[in-house]
Amino acid sequence: MRTWFITGGGTGGFGMAYASAALEAGDQVVLTARRVAPLREWERAQAGRALVVPLDVTDPAQVAAAVRAAQERFGGIDVLVNNAGRGWYGSVEGSSDDAVRRQLELNFFSVLTVLREVLPGMRARRRGWIVNMSSVAGLRGVTGFGYYSAAKHALEAVTEVLRAEVAPFGIKVLAVEPGAFRTRAYAGFAEEPVDEPEDYRPLLDGIRTSMVAQNGNQPGDPARGARAVLAALAQDPPPHRLVLGSAAFDTVTRTFEDALADIAGSEPLSRSADF
Repeated sequence: MRTWFITGGGTGGFGMAYASAALEAGDQVVLTARRVAPLREWERAQAGRALVVPLDVTDPAQVAAAVRAAQERFGGIDVLVNNAGRGWYGSVEGSSDDAVRRQLELNFFSVLTVLREVLPGMRARRRGWIVNMSSVAGLRGVTGFGYYSAAKHALEAVTEVLRAEVAPFGIKVLAVEPGAFRTRAYAGFAEEPVDEPEDYRPLLDGIRTSMVAQNGNQPGDPARGARAVLAALAQDPPPHRLVLGSAAFDTVTRTFEDALADIAGSEPLSRSADF
């Protein structure tokens, strides 16, 4: 029986989908969220196999306390799912410093905080799984989401390096890149304030309209996505990354094909830079 530690466990998203899939597989779950009151009834229904812990992942003290609570209750963490995150839209030029730093803090630096708290226990036991929830935006920058894309690109790079660094200790690492899934991720876009140069307003207004229209109509099913991740963890050998969703798969495939074609087109210039 494995113990899962899942961040970003609010109802209606990937966090709960992972928790449900893990419990169905016979495992036990530590589910964390900033607001835990809506999760208490669910916790009581799991007959001691689930623990709900309050956690703001941007607060290192809370991260340490949550990991300690998981270890005290279940003895250790076998699978860490770094799921907490949020996307904001805005232009590269017009986004405020505060907005940029909030995005990077939540979507990148907080992942490092959780990783550093969990990894010592995994190293000591010489086993474990790290699942970092990235995004298609981590493989292809999304216009209007430049800093969210930057955070996810950074997460992709760290995930790749981490995979090599912890492999000798029996720890495996997976990056997951979902496309549009029917979570609450788009729920707040109608009220999202935008204070940007006027030249960018048509772009940003179009993004807002698109996100509001897609909310509740996204093609991805979080429950099916979580089950796909569990299936990937069971593969031998497991994949290094898992793109979730048909549209996401097509987008990522085209992105890499276009990138390879672009790089190959400059091969003579690239090779001319050597002595």
